[in-house]
Amino acid sequence: MTRPPESRIDNGQIVVHANGAAIPAVALGTWQSTDDACARAVGEALRSGYRHIDTAVAYGNEAQVAEGIRASGVARDQFFVTTKVWRDDMARDAVLRSAADSVRRLDSGPVDLLLLHWPNPDVPLADSLAGLVAAKREGLARHIGVSNFTLPLIGEAVRLSEEPLVTNQVEYHPRLDQGRLIRACAAHGLSLTAYSPLGRGALLADPVITAIAEAHGREPAQIVLRWLVQQPGVIAAPKSVTPQRIRNNLAVFDFELGEIEMARISNLARPDGRMINPAFAPAWD
Repeated sequence: MTRPPESRIDNGQIVVHANGAAIPAVALGTWQSTDDACARAVGEALRSGYRHIDTAVAYGNEAQVAEGIRASGVARDQFFVTTKVWRDDMARDAVLRSAADSVRRLDSGPVDLLLLHWPNPDVPLADSLAGLVAAKREGLARHIGVSNFTLPLIGEAVRLSEEPLVTNQVEYHPRLDQGRLIRACAAHGLSLTAYSPLGRGALLADPVITAIAEAHGREPAQIVLRWLVQQPGVIAAPKSVTPQRIRNNLAVFDFELGEIEMARISNLARPDGRMINPAFAPAWD
């Protein structure tokens, strides 16, 4: 029987355990982080206690992530690295080549988690997953997963994959209800990783968020991130290149939101809450 993901406290942080992976629940997102600013952000994050860095081939910054890792001085076995294969490389051998190139650019040995970045209907999903499985079995990735997969695609991916999948990374924040997807992932043992967890900043002035933040003596971003990681099996990947914000975004493990507060934040969801919707996106649930 598949076990749902579990969120546990480890060394003062929440770690999500999903299908054999132990994934730190707050990652530094690096989308749109480039050049020296990206390297500095990664180094600052690791020195500040982050133990998860999230990047992707499409971000064009894996070499800068590697630079930041080296500058941090943090031992490789102390942190978790996620990267992603772009949708143009979904054929089996292309997934393998992409994974090998990422490992080379990141210069940190096997990546901890390799994801298919977006589904590509022009390539059979079985082929893409065969490449992902091969990348794991050939030692390029310790764990594998997907990103931007809908409910039907998650079911199909789990059925086709010969190795366990550990996460589905999707847009998730209080204005976008992902409850059905979270439950579907959990039924297969997968965690859910939230990108754009702060709603691209739009949530930080919301009166509900600011009132709860004032009650706890916290920043609005900390309230939103706490709401995310307080949900079992949910991981958040906020992006910042500002040292103080990087540190603040990690400082969410020493307080809790009450049930009423969690519900008030969940009630901010609205039908037009999705903010990331490129032309090649799947038909969302």
